[in-house]
Amino acid sequence: MVRHETRPGLYSSGMAEEYMFEVTVNDSFAAGHYLRNYKGKCENPHGHNYKIRVTLAGAELDKAGLLLDFKDLREVMRHVIDRLDHQMINDIEPFTVINPSAENLAKYFYDESSTRLKSVTNGRVRVKDVTVFETDTTTATYSE
Repeated sequence: MVRHETRPGLYSSGMAEEYMFEVTVNDSFAAGHYLRNYKGKCENPHGHNYKIRVTLAGAELDKAGLLLDFKDLREVMRHVIDRLDHQMINDIEPFTVINPSAENLAKYFYDESSTRLKSVTNGRVRVKDVTVFETDTTTATYSE
């Protein structure tokens, strides 16, 4: 496929086709939790060193040729991480009602990051997906 530059950061095949850009940032925090309505070790309070991976997507780059500066994405994530870091997650809304499973944490990060990102980029960039690493070998991902 021959690509012709249509404007800075966008390429086209000559058809009405745009390419999707993605950026990803990983961050981490430590917190405790326990699972309600669960039979097994995880029903007891315990902790994890969580890793969070947030991937953004968009079709258009900014004037600097960036989808979003990595530091800006870190700032979006920092708001959520600071709320959970070194806390018992079960004591923090909405996890006083819903289980703080890796799946629910991934959706929570997705929703919170999406809300903050809309105000930062006016909808030019969206959250593609969020992955929560509960351990090095176990993950849960949420996307819409």
